[in-house]
Amino acid sequence: MAAEDKPCAEFSRMEIDSLTQNGLKGDKPQFSATLRKCYALCRRKTFAVYVASKREGSSTSSSSSSSSSSSSSSSWCCCGQTFQEASSIHKHVARTHEAEIRRRADSTFEQLLIRLEGEGEPRPPGQEELPDVSAWIPDTGHLTEQQLQKGPGRVLLYYCYHQVEDPHVICAWQKALCEKLHLTGKVRVATEGVNGTVGGTEVATDVYIKAMRSHPLFSIMEDEDFKTSAGSAECFSELKVGVYREIVPMGVDPDVISYRLAGVHLEPEEFHREVEALLSKGDSCNDTILLDCRNFYESKIGQFSRCLAPDIRKFSYFPDYIDQNLELFRDKKVLMYCTGGIRCERGSAYLRSKDVCKEVYQLKGGIHKYLERFPEGFYRGKLFVFDERYAISSNDDVISDCRYCGAPWDQYQLCSTHFCCQLVLSCPVCRQDGRTACCPTCQTKGRAQSDESTPTPPHREECECTVQRPRIPQEVQ
Repeated sequence: MAAEDKPCAEFSRMEIDSLTQNGLKGDKPQFSATLRKCYALCRRKTFAVYVASKREGSSTSSSSSSSSSSSSSSSWCCCGQTFQEASSIHKHVARTHEAEIRRRADSTFEQLLIRLEGEGEPRPPGQEELPDVSAWIPDTGHLTEQQLQKGPGRVLLYYCYHQVEDPHVICAWQKALCEKLHLTGKVRVATEGVNGTVGGTEVATDVYIKAMRSHPLFSIMEDEDFKTSAGSAECFSELKVGVYREIVPMGVDPDVISYRLAGVHLEPEEFHREVEALLSKGDSCNDTILLDCRNFYESKIGQFSRCLAPDIRKFSYFPDYIDQNLELFRDKKVLMYCTGGIRCERGSAYLRSKDVCKEVYQLKGGIHKYLERFPEGFYRGKLFVFDERYAISSNDDVISDCRYCGAPWDQYQLCSTHFCCQLVLSCPVCRQDGRTACCPTCQTKGRAQSDESTPTPPHREECECTVQRPRIPQEVQ
């Protein structure tokens, strides 16, 4: 069966946020016709379910055929009006409830994308048997299990762009290697390379680095390419290794916008001098932009002074942010940064593809490497990390505040409503008062959970602070 005959396999290649109220936006070549059809089908089904829910004396699970045959005797109630004809209720819903239909369709489709993104791409049929990867697994006979599992620990963050002919083989090797060393975390493998963050003992992570650098594909890596921070295997709940479309999910086909188009890499010392020059000019500087490529909840607790931090929830929103703010970057020198450098590789490539900037530079090694060299430099606050620590620090500055009382606070915790995946900044005083949810809507739902008769949602759902946040903010120049 051809690839375009398998729409589900395509879901993980695109973010729902690239869609607009009319289905899909623009003529972006990375979006296949199959995806357009899939989203259109999702919209039609959502519309049908919504209409069916307004039928009097009828179950919402009724089929469309039964709806058609009984239309002469059915009626629909919506917005205080009664409709006798199916065509009338259809027109009403299309005109009045377009935003609601779109929101429901987007939410449903996004849940599918999230689930499939977490699972990764399956190995092609007929290729279930993997080659023996034992030759790439180091001998640990000189080490005890105690050394591999107990003792001082740390977390590694790394990436390597390199053409991978069979990512499923690398995936199998990574899984076997991490399991042997008792590492936890997440490793993404794709045809464009590998990206990982893993935690374990210092002994185990040392062996891991040596094994990575001994592999023919990744021998180009240096020890300094592995960013380290205090932690352990307990920083992650499990080990997840999978094959994905991209090693960093920007939502753009790597064959369309390649990391090879990335901006000029600046060592931490060079980046520091550039920021210093920018700050020395004060408000008079209008030819340089210091751009944070991370998500809003990351930049909220830590950022470089005088940076532009887009109010985006996912890195997959970044391309649309650039598209809608091109004039902001026209003829400017752009200094980009992110956590470890990988998002800048694709982000700078995307910005350069628009051919509007004078120059595009990026911080090599990201904030991680900058803080190793300048712990009291121009980056203030915490560095957000994607594990159960949520943040690490190199200075004492607190630049964010409690979501409820406004007191200085920068320690994230998950929303207390268990079906919500948002993070919340709630200080100890407010948490003692029970204000532990990310927004009033979730706070109300959280109280309802104590009622045993309240059904538990089947999946995590969007809440007030997600729905009300603009997906792609328009910067004011």
